[in-house]
Amino acid sequence: MFCYFRNRPFLLLLTVLALLTGGLVSCSQYSTKPISKGYHNLTSHFNAYVIARDEIKEAELILFKNRQENYNQLLPILLPVDSMLSMPVKPQLDDAIKKASLIPERHQNSKWLDNAYILIGRARLLKQDLPNAIEVFKYVNTKGTSEDDKHEALVGLMRAYTEASDYTNALNVAEYLRTQPLNKANTRDFYLTKAYMHERKGEYVTAAGILDATFPVLKKGESTARLHLITGQLYDLSGEPTKAIAHYQKVLKSRPSYDQSFYANLYAIQSNGLTGDEKRLAQSAETFENMLNDRKNVDLKDKIYFTMGLLEARNGNFDKAINFYSKSIQAAGSNTTQVPYTYLEIGKLYFDKKTDYANAKVYYDSALALMPQQSPDYAALATRKKTLDEFVQYKTTIRTDDSLLHLAQMNPAALDKQLEDAITQKEKEDKAQAALAQQIIDRASNGNVNSVPGATNSDLQPNERWVLYNPVALSQGRQEFSVRWGNRPIEDNWRRSNKEASEAIAGVNSPLNGGTPANDVNPNAPLQQQDATNATAPTGSAGGPVNARKAQKDALYAKIPFSKEAQAQANQRIENALYKLGKLYKFQLNQPADAIPTFEQLLTRYPNTLQKPEVYYLLHLSNEQLGKTSTWKDKLLAEYPNTSYARLAGRAVAQSTDSEAKALATYTQIYELYKANNVTEALARADNALSAFAGTQLEDKLALLRVILVGKVQTVDAYRQSLNEFVRDYPASPLLPRVKEMLTAANQPTATRK
Repeated sequence: MFCYFRNRPFLLLLTVLALLTGGLVSCSQYSTKPISKGYHNLTSHFNAYVIARDEIKEAELILFKNRQENYNQLLPILLPVDSMLSMPVKPQLDDAIKKASLIPERHQNSKWLDNAYILIGRARLLKQDLPNAIEVFKYVNTKGTSEDDKHEALVGLMRAYTEASDYTNALNVAEYLRTQPLNKANTRDFYLTKAYMHERKGEYVTAAGILDATFPVLKKGESTARLHLITGQLYDLSGEPTKAIAHYQKVLKSRPSYDQSFYANLYAIQSNGLTGDEKRLAQSAETFENMLNDRKNVDLKDKIYFTMGLLEARNGNFDKAINFYSKSIQAAGSNTTQVPYTYLEIGKLYFDKKTDYANAKVYYDSALALMPQQSPDYAALATRKKTLDEFVQYKTTIRTDDSLLHLAQMNPAALDKQLEDAITQKEKEDKAQAALAQQIIDRASNGNVNSVPGATNSDLQPNERWVLYNPVALSQGRQEFSVRWGNRPIEDNWRRSNKEASEAIAGVNSPLNGGTPANDVNPNAPLQQQDATNATAPTGSAGGPVNARKAQKDALYAKIPFSKEAQAQANQRIENALYKLGKLYKFQLNQPADAIPTFEQLLTRYPNTLQKPEVYYLLHLSNEQLGKTSTWKDKLLAEYPNTSYARLAGRAVAQSTDSEAKALATYTQIYELYKANNVTEALARADNALSAFAGTQLEDKLALLRVILVGKVQTVDAYRQSLNEFVRDYPASPLLPRVKEMLTAANQPTATRK
């Protein structure tokens, strides 16, 4: 045969070409022939799928090993996707996507096609490319041929929706998968993803229950130990410490890392405190002692002291708890991870247990300064800090202006002596402040780590004059300074006594604080390096100490409100501060017992305050909250029957179709009287209607009609007052913009009745 083709080379060439063409056609990626499918299955599996799969697994392993666990918070069941954290493995993920993409590009008839798309979706998910990940998983579910692959894609889709906080769609996918026959791997991933979704939604009992059902299909190892630790946390947060302890004990049996076993022991001790197990609590002191003496725990002592503080706080020993928390901060060194949460716990004790809001502000300020903004506690902490800032501001305003008004009433000789004494006292305090600041700086600068809280030899160098590169030592120094001496703004020469008269004489003989000075607190005020010798001779005058002292006294005199106008302004500030402080006590701080005397003081000192109806109403609510009877409701109904506060305090109207119909009929009648120019009768009916139909949808319209009628019948001043009352009483009304326009026009010098 060879000889046959040798004599006919043209036929040989045609035969070879035919064989090659047949082979290529049979290996087409669109062919369904066995040889073609076998070729593409083999090529796509080893040349693309296996490489992409292994690269994604390696990337996931790297992300797991490099994770930064915050044991002060509930740990996430699955590591949340983060584009920044995935940057180190981005090249691997990109290459995995590239390799997996070869299969849909070149091997369409391969059985690995669905798996390739799933790998692409997983890689995009890890890169936080959520929209594209969602589309890929949806495509597999729609076009996939294997039920197991479609289920795997749906688990990935549920994870992507969860990461996007689209819990509605995530739940829809979960409900569908719950009815499907999943294989072992998909069952495991489905349970973990569903538990993660419920954890993110704050449904801790459900998440813990799902994890309990997952453990039988998990192998022992660090990842399983981590899940047992999280399950214990979830049960602790759900108020089931006994179940939590069981999981903390299982952590120790699951080949945990050292950190996991350490925190499992600490959490178990905390849970024992919640169960009231006296026997185990008695053993905790010895356990703490052993943990503190263990050399492996040198860098974890702050966590141990923190746990000791938590136990004391739960037992009601708040002072002991604060002492242990302080030791935790001192033991932190350069590792500040625990510190903001320790400050937060101290702040909570001062806020919730001691109701010492000034000290609470100090620790909340420090916690906020060190806490990462992505922390779940950050937003709530910032809100509470704002409340405390307002509290200190109002208290300072009341104390300062009240002291100044008191000084204005003194006879000249007594006032002169008072100011002399204040200047002398201020100079002593300034000198002590400078000495304290210098002492803190010197301790840190000289590397005396035993005397500088939170500092270590590696943190402080002998030649570092501007201390406190260590944020813990910085925060401690600020606290020590501010708690002792109060608020110092960011400015040069803060020791000068004549900076603000209120700083020198605030609190002097004040009827609000019994004549004792009170310091504002601000741990974020920086410690300026000062020369302590300057404190003995105040500057500010070329004539020496005598003239400087006179200049200081003149500055203080200038701040005292001797004129009627200045006294009126000071009283207005006090009135506003009392009103706002009372509302702060009532709403933000939930302290009606403190709100009542504050509001009563407002009414006693300023009986003509414009806020009187609201204050009456808030006094009624505060007494009602405390279970006390009072006459404030009766006073409100008698003196201000036409205000929204009287309607709220009076009889409530049932929200029914009948009441709405009656309100509409009444409104129509009043409006007809208005059009007929019978405005006096219309106004009388409007007053009665507002009381009778409080809470109906037409209430704000009735109120506006009444305002217009007041403008027709009464004076311009009464009209302006009615407009202001509408703005105050109906802040959410859609009619408010129109009313504000009317108020602007009414405030014009040429305004007349409407």
